[in-house]
This record gives sequence, structure tokens and C-alpha cells, in this order.
Amino acid sequence: MPGSAAARFVADRAAALAACCLAVPALAVPPFAPSPARAANDGLVWHVERHDGAAEASHRADEPINPASIVKIATSLWALERLCPGHRFVTGFGIRGSLDGASGVLDGDLIVIGGGDPDFHVENAYLVARELNRRGLRRVRGAMLVDDRFWLGWEGGSERRERDPQRRALSMGRALRDALDPVRWDDATRAAIARLRDRHALQAEPLAAVVVQGDVTRHDEVRASRLLVEHRSNPLAVTLKRLNAYSNNDIDRLGDGLGPLGALETYLARRLGAVSAAAPPTLASYSGLGSNRMSCRQIVGVLRELDRVSAELGLGLGDLLPVAGCDPGTLQRFPGLGERERRGALVAKTGTLARTDGGVAVLAGSARAADGEWLFCVASPTIGRELARARDEQQRWVLDLLERHGGARAGACGAAVVHSDTFAEAGMPATAPAPAAPPATPPRGRAGCGTASSPGR
Repeated sequence: MPGSAAARFVADRAAALAACCLAVPALAVPPFAPSPARAANDGLVWHVERHDGAAEASHRADEPINPASIVKIATSLWALERLCPGHRFVTGFGIRGSLDGASGVLDGDLIVIGGGDPDFHVENAYLVARELNRRGLRRVRGAMLVDDRFWLGWEGGSERRERDPQRRALSMGRALRDALDPVRWDDATRAAIARLRDRHALQAEPLAAVVVQGDVTRHDEVRASRLLVEHRSNPLAVTLKRLNAYSNNDIDRLGDGLGPLGALETYLARRLGAVSAAAPPTLASYSGLGSNRMSCRQIVGVLRELDRVSAELGLGLGDLLPVAGCDPGTLQRFPGLGERERRGALVAKTGTLARTDGGVAVLAGSARAADGEWLFCVASPTIGRELARARDEQQRWVLDLLERHGGARAGACGAAVVHSDTFAEAGMPATAPAPAAPPATPPRGRAGCGTASSPGR
């Protein structure tokens, strides 16, 4: 089931790409006549533009603020253009030594070749164990070798991750060793694997298991004599929806593989043009952790670019960002926006920092009303600890915007927020014999869209 569904996803996106150059008609909407007094009194910073690009209303819209997790929108845009929606991260599992197919014992080492997958978890490790068992491997007498491009589970973003590369790699390797062996599972892992087996109708099968008897060590470009299994992640668009819905700061892993932060800043300045001329965006992370700076006008500009690029690639904003009333995650902190009569009318990303720069809360997205559609950013800078009040003010601000234009126009939900294993696949390598490192990066830009391959080192 996962393979066929994933194949349909990629095929659909590839077909949509063929029409990527078709113009998207602008919406004709009447001018927005705001009443900013209440927003100003609430200390809000905001900017609204019609879907056709005309600025409608602003309050301190060019003032640089900390956008917090709104930075994830910029990282998502960059990733889409660099890797394309159907891109998959490939993690290789190879061996060196002698494998006895009859006993399932490897007299040698298991080598893990990371492909920069930001969303690999114990469920994905189980799929790998199942495939390794199919390939005749059940026990490793030697060590498990992992590199710096393999991660398992969540770390909490760049600020919380282990700084020492050696300790970080060993921690990830030990987590994988535990995930491959049911004897080592804790209660949370056992429950997660039980749910996975239900989702994939694997209950009738015996538990997959690979026992590693030796230590975990870190490697750098160690070559495997034989590559047994490749794990292919969910398509990138699916991963972005997961990361954005929960505002997961481990999107930093994705950014690390795309280039330095300075490259993203340059990319945004080029994309935004005159909007960034006076004070271009400055970034401290790909996730929004730390002291970043963007204005509300720039945030709306990034949203517009994501909307345009996603449309060219056969996607909607709701396929990449959470939809009110449809998706789990941080947007549920605004319950009034997801009520039944407004379901699907709002696609938005939240941003919250409780301590940095005096605390900040931001909401940015697309609001669809009866007489048109708007891109907006509304922020509460230096809010201190009053995050609940800030969110309430922002919710009232969005509801006021919708009411001034005939009320919310409910719509369909975008792509669902799924599991890390929903479209993931573990199977034989694409080529045999295979190198220890994953294949080279696919062509950048739209020519490579719809393909699925791994990044190089």
C-alpha cells in the first residue's frame, strides 16, 4: 500500500509539473477598508495583501520583527525549489564481512549511510529491520557504524541538539540499534511499532528484528562491500506538511543539507526584491529559533512566493502548511479559526518564542472570505509571557478581516498530516553493486521535480 500510494503522489506531481508555466488568474476583489485602531491598541504589527498582489492595509509593516517559526515557510520554499515536492531522502544499510544466509548471521559490521532524512523514526527503523530480515540478516556479530547524516527521532532543533559530532552520531546509532531489536524496546517504542503494524496490516507477521552484538561507532565514508537495503522517505512535500503542522524545529536538519544560512538569506533577498532592499531578512536558524529578523511585509512576500511556486508544482498552500479545522498541530491554538463554518478557509503558520527578544507570537497565511482571498501577517512583538492573550488578539484580528469581507469561505482541506512511514519504503538498492554513499543529487529546479532520489554528501 505505501509503495503504490507514494507512486501515485509522485506521478500526480509530475503530471502537474507539465503545466507549471500556465498563468494562475488573479482574483478580482474590492478594496479592503480596515479599521486599525483596535489592532494598534493591542500592540499588533500587521500587513494584508489581496491575492492579486495589491497591498490592502498595514500597521508598522516594514518594522523588522522576530518572525519565530514563520522562518519555516522560507525554508520550505527554498527546499521545494532546490529538491522538488517528490524528492525522497535515501538512507543506505550495507555490510562488510561474511553473511550466512542460512543462519542470518553477519560475521562483520552493519554500516548505516545517512542521506539527511529529517524525519526518520523508530517506525522507519522497523521497516528497515523487516527488509533486512527478508535479505537474510538477523544478527550482526560486529559493530554498527553510523555517519553524521543519519538521525533518528526528534532533537528539538539546532539549539538543543548535541554539539559534539562524535557524541551525536553515537547517540543516533545507539537509538537505531535499540529500534532494530525488540528486546531493547521501551513501552513507547513498543506502542509505536504496534500502531505501525496495524497501519500496514503486518499483525500476522512475526516481529522483525536485527540484533547488533557489537558496539556503535562513527564512520566517515566507510565503504560497504554490499549494500543490502535502502530506506526511501516520504516525499518532501509530505515531510514539509508534517514539520510545519507541528512547527517542528528539526526542520533545521533539512536546512543543514541545503546550504549555509547565508545562502538562504541571499535567496530570500533575491526573491523579495525591493521589499527587502532597505533591511533584508537576517536569520539565526532555518527553524526560527534564535534572533531572526523579517518584516510583516516581507513575510507576506515569502508567502506569495510559496503560493506561486507550489501552484506551479501542482500543490496548494494547504499541502504544505496547516489548514484550520483540518489539521493537528500548533494552529489548533486558534480554535475559533477552525470552527465548522470556517473549516478550510484559513491556511496559516504559527510562530512563537517565549523568551527570545522579549517573547513574540506571529500568525501568517492565507485567509479566504466570501468576496476574495488575502495573504496576511499579524504579529505581537515583545509580548513577554502573555502568549495566550496575543493569540486571542490575533484570532480576533483574523476573524474581523474575514467578517469585513462577507465572512469565511470554507473550503477543502489540503494534504493530510500523515506518519513518517505512510509513504516510506524499505527495499533493495536501486543499483547493485551499490556504493557506500547515496547517489548524487538530482538536477536542481523544475527539471528534476517529480523524481525521488537522495542527496549526495
